[in-house]
Amino acid sequence: MFTVRRYEPSDAAAWDALVMRSRNGNLLHRRGYMDYHAHRFNDASLVIERDGDIVAVFPANRHQDMVSSHGGLTYAGLISGQALRAEATLAVFGNIRDFYHEAGVRAVHYKAVPHVFHAYPAEEDLYALHRWGAHLVRRDLSSVIPLRQAHALTQGRKAAGNKARNAGVVRQEGNDPAEFHVLLVDVLQRHDATPTHSLPELRLLQGRFPRQIVLHEARREGELLAGVLVYDFGHTVHTQYMAVSSEGRQVDALSFLLVELIGSVYADRTHFTFGISTEQGGQVLNAGLVAQKEFFGARAVVHDFYDWVL
Repeated sequence: MFTVRRYEPSDAAAWDALVMRSRNGNLLHRRGYMDYHAHRFNDASLVIERDGDIVAVFPANRHQDMVSSHGGLTYAGLISGQALRAEATLAVFGNIRDFYHEAGVRAVHYKAVPHVFHAYPAEEDLYALHRWGAHLVRRDLSSVIPLRQAHALTQGRKAAGNKARNAGVVRQEGNDPAEFHVLLVDVLQRHDATPTHSLPELRLLQGRFPRQIVLHEARREGELLAGVLVYDFGHTVHTQYMAVSSEGRQVDALSFLLVELIGSVYADRTHFTFGISTEQGGQVLNAGLVAQKEFFGARAVVHDFYDWVL
């Protein structure tokens, strides 16, 4: 028998332990990451137990009569361990429905974890959503390189990497994201955008997860030319932020840095992900952006969103 109850702060250690042994959870779903911006969200997370042991968790927040899984995360959904199998997942979704419905929730906006972030197959939730009447309402397109298979890095990207190397550009890990954040803000401002994380937030998160949030820099004679902030999920690594200066573009410093990360630093991993290239709720494809990622051998994986009316 599975039971569903509301998450309490006293559950944090057990929650994190479940995420770390789960089939589809990662750094984003640990409370130390989720709660850095807890003041912005009304937490509505759930804990799923069997005989007093946590077998799954559901990161979520509530706004009026809507619940999202989770508004501050790129994706979440039901994060489950090995014990939660297909038939049990169907029952758990029924329990989740009943729990939220009794609390006055009208619908759940569900952000499924894309399969490339799974450590072990974990798509019982998608079948359960189908069975319980949820509807696909958004699909973003992300770009991913399968590192353990042959991936077609174009000759142009190889040449760009060599150009920077011959120009004296070197890669190093950054100790403080301050200089990179200034560059990132400048780059994004040209596209009328801002970073999701402020500099204090980046410092906080990197301090909490120093081995999993890693800044890689391309420098020449000490000058920062490009940077890539990587979220290291273990089998999969993700480029959270990328930025290059005007001087860096002239010597292809960002291409050099990505070639180094893909071909050397993280070559023993399973997937290297660049994130989405879609805008306006998935309705617009940024063709130039996705093409840049495809030049490195990346191809598409989708991020799916469902609305589940209770």
